Amino acid sequence: MSRSAADSFGTRLRQSVPGYLFLLPWLIGVLGLTVGPMVLSLYYSFTDYALFNTPAWTGLHNYTALFHDARYLHSLRVTFLYVAVSVPLEMTFALAIAVLLNRGLRGLAVYRALYYVPSLLGGSVAIALLWQQIFGSDGLLNHVLGLFGIEGHGWISEPGTALWTLIVLRVWQFGAPMVIFLAGLRQIPEDVMEAAEMDGANRWQRFWRVTLPLLSPVVFFNLVLQIIGAFQAFTPAYIISGGKGGPSDSTLFYTLYLYQQAFGNFRMGYAAAMAWVLLLIIAVFTGLNFVLGRTWVFYGDEGVRR
Repeated sequence: MSRSAADSFGTRLRQSVPGYLFLLPWLIGVLGLTVGPMVLSLYYSFTDYALFNTPAWTGLHNYTALFHDARYLHSLRVTFLYVAVSVPLEMTFALAIAVLLNRGLRGLAVYRALYYVPSLLGGSVAIALLWQQIFGSDGLLNHVLGLFGIEGHGWISEPGTALWTLIVLRVWQFGAPMVIFLAGLRQIPEDVMEAAEMDGANRWQRFWRVTLPLLSPVVFFNLVLQIIGAFQAFTPAYIISGGKGGPSDSTLFYTLYLYQQAFGNFRMGYAAAMAWVLLLIIAVFTGLNFVLGRTWVFYGDEGVRR
């Protein structure tokens, strides 16, 4: 290396040092709080580790044991049902509200903030406790039904309805996707809608053939985020069922069963294997969304259906 090249390299290095120093706290956080725990978790998933003992290597035993665990398989079914029902309902409700708000209502900022509040509070312990008061045997819903002569029952204490109360809670948290939908609707050019109207398209045709295709990238973005969030749902099921997943395991979400194994039975190796399987499941669904999205997600003018 020539002297001039060495001097140039030294100058660039000295200029880079302040940038790396500013990045250092972030790098320490990523390595110490994210990458490091992930690597340890992957290692523990191949061991028999009960928190208070030395991890003993068992290979794939934890992963094979999962599929012989009846409660684990049941938690998968409960979680898949929750995701399959709650995500489409939440997306539909969020889009409907966004379309209504996009009509130029007075005080739009106030409505937008009010509708966003459930998304801020929906995953909290307080709201889960409130949900118990609404859907309990002596809850608000049964009192309202009693005014119309309808006999209520314990919505969260019966296996047939407990999961559906959590689905309703998920749909109630429509604020975040609604705000994103509203932002997307505001980006649709007015001249495109006016041209469709001049061509004789009615309101439904304009929505189905113009608005929705042009909004498809936003729909795709919301869909991916909501599926990931639904698979990770934990707090409402934990609070409402008292951490048991009852009644009769009807609210035994995947994450709740993982928590039970890790911090109830101290089977850290088994729980780590569950965590990595969940990561794989989410990755598969995300990948499928990207593959299938090529058939219905449009960008620019190609989104307008003829």
